[in-house]
This record gives sequence, structure tokens and C-alpha cells, in this order.
Amino acid sequence: MTKSELIDAVANQINITKSRAELVVNCIFDSMTDALKRGEGIEIRGFGSFTVRQYKPYNGRNPRTGDPVNVASKRLPFFKVGKELKEMVNEVQSSPAADTSTKN
Repeated sequence: MTKSELIDAVANQINITKSRAELVVNCIFDSMTDALKRGEGIEIRGFGSFTVRQYKPYNGRNPRTGDPVNVASKRLPFFKVGKELKEMVNEVQSSPAADTSTKN
């Protein structure tokens, strides 16, 4: 799903204009981005949590040339899926038709 598809879904589900839905979606994403920039975590029960992980600097290699490269320290967002979402996603796979783990 793309951002524009999400905006369309929000507009259709709560019966508002697409421009209003775009404001809502952008506001949510902006708030989440600002929280992560401040190093705060975001927890959405039943969906998952976003945190910021700190990575130390290290010496890597350029894969093309093999030359050593210094990689600076960095902070990256990390998403951990929630139990309920994981179960919902796996419901489709656990149906008898989709189950390929049994052998005849």
C-alpha cells in the first residue's frame, strides 16, 4: 500500500475529502517522525512499536573495490511487529489450503 492508497482508504472509511484525509495522514506521519527524531519510542498496541537504535562507527569495505571505508555512527528507526498484527498476518497462512508443512 502506498501513501496515496492509504489516504484514499482513510477518506473512504470515514467519509471525508481526500485533501482532509491527506492532512490527517501527514499529521500522523509528521508526529511519528518528530518523536523518533527526539529519540522517543512509539507504541501502537496491537500493531507494533517503533524505536531508534544507535549504531557505533565501524570500518567496512567498498564491495566494488574492496577498499576500506569508515562508516560513521548512525541512528536508525527500527520496527518491531506486535503480537496481534503478527497473528492476523499469519491467519491466512494457517488455513488448510495454504498449509504446506504437512507431508503426504
